[in-house]
Amino acid sequence: MESLEQIVSAVKNFIDNFGIPLMGETVPIKVIALLGTGIYLTVRLGFVQIRRLGHGFAVTSGKYDDPNEPGDVSHFQALTTALSATVGIGNIAGAAWAIHWGGPGALFWMWMTALLGMATKFSEVTLAQRFRNVKKTEGAQKWEGTVSGGPMYYIEHGLGPKWKPMAVFFAIMLGSTAFLTGNAVQANTIADTMRSSFGIPNLITGLVAAGLVAAVILGGITRIGKVTGILAPVMAAIYVLGAGMIILLNIDQLLPSIALIFQEAFSPSAGVAGTGIGAILVTMNWGVDRGLFSNEAGQGSAPIAHAAAKTDEPVSEGVVGLVEPFIDTIIIVTMTALVIIMTGVWDAKVPTELTMDGGDITYLVPTEGGYEETTPPSQIRVANGRQLITAGEAAFAWHDVIVDQLFTDQAQTVPFDGVMNPGAPAVGDDGTSYPILYADAPEGGAPLTMLGFRRGLAPIGDFGHYIVLVSVLLFGISTAIAWSYYGDRCATYLWGPRAVMPYKVVYVLMHLGGALVAANVAWDLGDIFLGIVILPNLLALLMLSGKVREMADSYFERKPWVENAEARRRLKGQ
Repeated sequence: MESLEQIVSAVKNFIDNFGIPLMGETVPIKVIALLGTGIYLTVRLGFVQIRRLGHGFAVTSGKYDDPNEPGDVSHFQALTTALSATVGIGNIAGAAWAIHWGGPGALFWMWMTALLGMATKFSEVTLAQRFRNVKKTEGAQKWEGTVSGGPMYYIEHGLGPKWKPMAVFFAIMLGSTAFLTGNAVQANTIADTMRSSFGIPNLITGLVAAGLVAAVILGGITRIGKVTGILAPVMAAIYVLGAGMIILLNIDQLLPSIALIFQEAFSPSAGVAGTGIGAILVTMNWGVDRGLFSNEAGQGSAPIAHAAAKTDEPVSEGVVGLVEPFIDTIIIVTMTALVIIMTGVWDAKVPTELTMDGGDITYLVPTEGGYEETTPPSQIRVANGRQLITAGEAAFAWHDVIVDQLFTDQAQTVPFDGVMNPGAPAVGDDGTSYPILYADAPEGGAPLTMLGFRRGLAPIGDFGHYIVLVSVLLFGISTAIAWSYYGDRCATYLWGPRAVMPYKVVYVLMHLGGALVAANVAWDLGDIFLGIVILPNLLALLMLSGKVREMADSYFERKPWVENAEARRRLKGQ
């Protein structure tokens, strides 16, 4: 497992650091591609995310729905399916990890990714509707669906047949991403939360979660749309209400926290993990990374859900698409981040149980301006709980933060003396084996958000962490459900409808597997595929931006929603 972790970490570091030199730093290609495409589309489409946001909410409400138009789900169900995939672990765990590694300033870059991503999402959803494949096959199973759409279709049919290899590459990569980002990471976070909260083994959580996912996804997009149409609004309301209460209870910290976000965005001190102290590109990279994971703008996944909406006007679903990053990142991620920053938990160290063979362990070597992850040493000598490390040697770290002092008891009264053996229990000088040690260490991911909610709501009761716990369960399950549809549409494009059921079966098995692997492996693998899959999609969006502008101009000149509203009124009056 250690060798797998090292390989995955090395590949992720390469993708993160592969870029263009600028002012003595390397700007990652994915940052340039995402922000650059977003800026270009924002200007080319005349700031559509600002001018047409209100219309997007109106279409989403259903007031312009025509049930006789082609598709599998309503505008609202298409949005909730896409939101169920985006409003999930990225909002709870992703935002927390961004602050942990990139500092409070990472939120600013998440905002930028979302704001520019609204124009990107509008473009990819509009194109997915325009070039979708609507086909009702006689005798087809319900779970096969009648609509297939997404970047693979607008790459092949929008750019032309000669671009099909790129479309095939995209479908393969996104289908693989569905196994990881949309599935394994969700299962891993659910399992991690249940283990840290109740001590439930990952295998048990994985089996139950996989069973729930299977029960829904085997019914196809119609059942997925119905389930997410209920789950998404309920879970978002519970979570936002809890976060809103914390912000009100700590309102005196609101302005200082916002000031800290802007200050750290352009002059960062460090994430609590300490890597890349003072490096603005580290903060930017984590903000863009987790911003993409949160709202998926430019990734090409959500357009697959939006392509199934019942409409014959591609732009009418495009404006629904631009609502998505606004709800997901500008509202929900912001509330998560503010809770973490305002309650002061973002850089806090709390009493922690350190499992010696756990996936949250790393080994760091101090470098100029930060720390660098390295291979585990053969052993580490500890005296009075302190690691005896000389210059250039690796130190034991938890969540990428070197542990100051280790104890053998939960109350932290008996310092550990002995030897730490990576991947195995620590051994005391008296020969006692310690599979678990204790120390003050930082939280990360969903547990960090749980800590923020618990502290934030402490004045009115000790229940805040349960809000996050329920949200993690609902968000994680609903995200995995929605992503299964993305993956099976990729399988349909590559191999036809017969590939849908085998894909679903493997998907459920991967959900179980995700609950069992180390957290850093699941997240890093997801980031690797995300960093690759965006490139063909963004290239297609740039090349087809003229077509998007043409369709948008035509739609807003004709105002077809007025006719739809009249038809809906007549239908209701019958």
